[in-house]
Amino acid sequence: MISNKMKKLIEGSSMIRAMFQEGKIMKQRLGEQNVFDYSLGNPSIVPPKSVKEAILDIVENESEMELHGYMNNGGYEDVREIVAQSINKKHQTDLKGKNIIMTVGAAGGLNIALKAVLNPGDEVIVIAPFFGEYTSYISNYDGVMVVVSPNYENFGINLDELESKITAKTKAVIINSPNNPSGAVYSESDIISLSEILSKKQEQYNSIIYIISDEPYREIIFGGAKVPYLTKYYKNTIVGYSFSKTLSLPGERIGYLAVSSEADGFDELIGALEVANRILGFVNAPSLMQKVVSKCIDDTSDLAVYEENKNILYNALTKYGYNCVEPKGTFYMLPKCFIDDDKKFCDDAKEFGLVIVPGSAFCCPGYFRIAYCVDKQTVINSLESFRKLAQKYGINPIEE
Repeated sequence: MISNKMKKLIEGSSMIRAMFQEGKIMKQRLGEQNVFDYSLGNPSIVPPKSVKEAILDIVENESEMELHGYMNNGGYEDVREIVAQSINKKHQTDLKGKNIIMTVGAAGGLNIALKAVLNPGDEVIVIAPFFGEYTSYISNYDGVMVVVSPNYENFGINLDELESKITAKTKAVIINSPNNPSGAVYSESDIISLSEILSKKQEQYNSIIYIISDEPYREIIFGGAKVPYLTKYYKNTIVGYSFSKTLSLPGERIGYLAVSSEADGFDELIGALEVANRILGFVNAPSLMQKVVSKCIDDTSDLAVYEENKNILYNALTKYGYNCVEPKGTFYMLPKCFIDDDKKFCDDAKEFGLVIVPGSAFCCPGYFRIAYCVDKQTVINSLESFRKLAQKYGINPIEE
């Protein structure tokens, strides 16, 4: 029989994936044109041409023995150096190849970071709303998750509550900006305040508290929003990145961790991350994709599509009476339901062909997530369904 721990994980399996499966069933029953599936954050735009060109060039011209063989658990040295120099160019940092660990996507990176730093019973603070699988990642290493409640005004950091929840057992704070599911971007002032709080608490408890910054949406930002690079504000930061969204490569599972040389116990931390990569079974990040992203390091897909979708949806929903904080990045938004029961609200939405995810999946009940990484015409075609859903609850749209 399976472990008791896995039984609990199966029972609490991802609500997002459940809604995605429900959407597939609805499409079979109602027809694809009548179902608007906003459940899963799967990029809707193709990778840039440079990705295909890089794959063909590497496969044709590089040594097959090297391409398909093992390398250092942290990744190819030349790839790590290219990643470091790209970060330096964009964010005025001073990283080198030794500061980079190539990972199996952002999820793999978060898992090796938590494996490297957590002892059983250590506390990890997460800021709601947050990606629900953080719960499992922390549990994997017998950590204790401590939740900071949402700042409903702008989905920024509830700093006073966060400070009050730091204890001698606090080992890390996970932040995700641009944020899934709200689309919020944490301000520089919030990051500075967070850094000051953690520095003070480290001194108080004579401990190390890490920021683990989960950043797969860093390049998907709107209206000139700025995303602070965390190692410049707080030395004990581990930055996790994925190419899944910016290069539209979610199935390829390729990303990296970046650690400042100023981090306490830097050499030991890097060594722990490399060992965690191996013993968790990843061994190393995919060899071909390491080489591919090194050749496409500063390229992106046509990310402007997401801002266009955001504008169409946000303008329509606010006109229809939905209360929504306008996203500053990602391809998600988190409007408020018209009733407190977000699961019932999302069930009601199916009547109009809408597949949306309850906010309780992100520790934000009473809200619902829209993943608008879909075709633009799908967004346009779905607007009448959102209007009808509002009208079901007696909400009438603003007349122009």
